[in-house]
Amino acid sequence: MDKVNSQLYQQNCYIIRQNEMLRKKAKQLNQENQALLSELKQKLSKANSNHNSNPDINLSSASTTDPMNLNKT
Repeated sequence: MDKVNSQLYQQNCYIIRQNEMLRKKAKQLNQENQALLSELKQKLSKANSNHNSNPDINLSSASTTDPMNLNKT
């Protein structure tokens, strides 16, 4: 019984370490995602302000992008 408990304890410790590493990675990826989303919003805002001042510019690819959709993944 002690041997089984020891094995389970070791497996639990391993799982906890893996979980901590995955949490750190998820936090890092989330921060990168937020930075990219912010950059995209700034570019779209700049493109929209340029579009309003110069209506001859075609921004169809930028205007169809939904930056809020990036958070759903």
